[in-house]
Amino acid sequence: MRVFFSSLLIGLTIILILCIILAKRSRKTISGSVAFLLSGIIAPIIGNTIIIASGNELVATIGCYTYYIGMDIFMYALLMFTFKYCSITWKNNILKNLVHFLVYFDIIQFLVNPFFGHAFETEKIIYDGFPYYRLVPHIGQTYHRIVCYGLFLAAIIIFVVMLIRSPRIYSERYSIILITLLVGGAWQSVYIFSRTPIDRSMLSFAILGFLIFYFSLYYRPMRLLDRMLAQIASDMPEALYFFDLSGRCIWANDPGKSLIDLDEKQMDKTIEKLNELFGDIETEHEEWSLKKVLGSGNDVRFYSIEKRKVETSNSRVVGSLISVRDNTQEQRNLQMELFNANHDTLTGLYTKEYLFKSFERKLKQSMDVAFLAGYVDVKNFKIVNDIFGNDFGDYAIKCIAELVNSFVPKEGICGRLAGDTFGFAMPVNKFDKEKVSNKLADFVVSKGKIEHRIMINIGIYEVNEKGLDVSVIFDRAHLALSMAGNEFQSGIIYYDDKMREMMLWEQLISTQLPKAIEEKQIVPYLQPLVDSAGKVVGAEALVRWEHPEHGFLSPGKFIPIFEKNGMIVEVDRYMWRCACEIISRWKDKDIFISINISPKDFYFMNVPEELKKLVNEYNIDKKKLRLEITETVMMTDSDSRMEILNDLRSTGFIVEMDDFGSGYSSLNLLKDMPVDLLKIDMMFLKASENDIKAQKIVQSIIHLTKDLGIESLTEGVETERQYQLLSDMGCRLFQGYYFSEPVPVEVFERSYL
Repeated sequence: MRVFFSSLLIGLTIILILCIILAKRSRKTISGSVAFLLSGIIAPIIGNTIIIASGNELVATIGCYTYYIGMDIFMYALLMFTFKYCSITWKNNILKNLVHFLVYFDIIQFLVNPFFGHAFETEKIIYDGFPYYRLVPHIGQTYHRIVCYGLFLAAIIIFVVMLIRSPRIYSERYSIILITLLVGGAWQSVYIFSRTPIDRSMLSFAILGFLIFYFSLYYRPMRLLDRMLAQIASDMPEALYFFDLSGRCIWANDPGKSLIDLDEKQMDKTIEKLNELFGDIETEHEEWSLKKVLGSGNDVRFYSIEKRKVETSNSRVVGSLISVRDNTQEQRNLQMELFNANHDTLTGLYTKEYLFKSFERKLKQSMDVAFLAGYVDVKNFKIVNDIFGNDFGDYAIKCIAELVNSFVPKEGICGRLAGDTFGFAMPVNKFDKEKVSNKLADFVVSKGKIEHRIMINIGIYEVNEKGLDVSVIFDRAHLALSMAGNEFQSGIIYYDDKMREMMLWEQLISTQLPKAIEEKQIVPYLQPLVDSAGKVVGAEALVRWEHPEHGFLSPGKFIPIFEKNGMIVEVDRYMWRCACEIISRWKDKDIFISINISPKDFYFMNVPEELKKLVNEYNIDKKKLRLEITETVMMTDSDSRMEILNDLRSTGFIVEMDDFGSGYSSLNLLKDMPVDLLKIDMMFLKASENDIKAQKIVQSIIHLTKDLGIESLTEGVETERQYQLLSDMGCRLFQGYYFSEPVPVEVFERSYL
């Protein structure tokens, strides 16, 4: 017995050492805890082996110390492994430090036992014909058992809790270790109470070490996994078919059976049925994948078919798997995403980016085809939203999109560029100008009781440079729209070289304006204002450009351009300063200068502040700097403009309304506008000097101004007869070529001062 158990325990120790070596080589995070636990098991086994093998009291006593201290290490290692294996962390350091203290104290009290004899002593007995030395426990041994059983019980409780709470797949890894712990603990208890010198429970602890080594580092619950994987495969949406090496189908999941109407008795017809549905499906071991499209229109279905080899862990081929996946919804989602990415959400037409890309592709693919590009713009669409609301506005945009799409042939493309602008491209010979013009002329949007005629202009550019960038092509079509006006009844305007030259001219003078102001190429000309006696009482400051390359430029060459791009503000500011400088030189003269204020000035600067700053800088009388405004100033934000004009008048400026009668002047406007002088446009009399009605209208306006306490000035006087006629009507101030054309400042000063 002594030899047998000693040899058995030595053999178990060697095996445990090998397990420790393998655990150390493992890359799993738990390998360190496993190696520590196995080392803890070895210590009591070695101690028990010494007790069994020795008949000497001293050697047996050393074995006891090794055994009991080893049990402390084993139980501590078991608890640490349990925490790691079950993924548990210490809730606080107090409990952890308490465990350390109990274990360390137990080890220390054994180490001092030779001096105090408080833990145990040994006594000699004869067992199975051989002398053994067994333990005689004292109070220290009781403490030892409390510590070891406490740690052991804590590990068991943790495994029980994990077994209850964990999914079924983990039950084996917890239950087997738990059972081994319970058996080992019971066996250890039997050994303690039997008082035999041979601790057979060491066998169960060694087995526990082997099980922990295996379950922690190598075990996988294959049967349970196989059952779970089979269930997962059965529930997968893909159709799955497993074939053996002979090419016979041995298993198919429910979607697979449903796809080809297969039952268990027809498994050998699987390939035949797959071929009926998809075409040729080979059964060799090579792996492949393919795409299939079945049906058409709304009934189209997309499938992804793949064949893979089925291999064992040692790479031995045991069969094959064919999977059929229905990708229809994915393909539809992808097509919808592509459609949404390339199409406008409101109208369904191409986006600007996709329109440009598609047109570029057409130009490259059809080099011998002449194309044109159209830029569609809706006039005053903001009014539609303001009057009828955004819902009707969106509906109108859809109707416009349908209109544009209706005259674009299948060889063409169209898209929404932005807001209320659209673009299209097509072969030149497919564009029916008359048909499109008729559609534009009759285009009315109706929704419920709302009906609104929408005016649409189209700029056309015929592509004659194949290498031209698409964005430039549409820019030129857009540029053609700058010529649109009420005179274009058809609403279709073609781009020509004159437009391009105009665009280049606009760019040229716009970039040259700052330098022109700096070098005083921009100069003021003065046109005299005379009274009924023919005396010059004032002048209007008019801008001229003495260009170093293009010579003398009349205002019509640049003012409309600057009005459009907003640079008129810089011109006006400069002209105001020139007028103030001239007035400052005429301080001893009773004469005034009228300056023009553009509607754009009110948007880009604080007009009252600028004017007040100038008159203060040049120390001039505000009444000598008269301010000419047009009625268009009041067309937008009229309340705010009224405030500004009242502010200017209250500080001493005289405000004049220019071009009264040339535009949309109304008595209502005259009633509300705070002005001091009305400049009447001679357009009333220019068409026909004998027109009695025109004369009566002018005479009525002159009398009306007197009644309102407003001065009147007639501009555009070109003949003596006009001058005499207006004088007889009661007008007292005049301006026009009959008296003088606009002249340079030095000429004005020489002639009239």
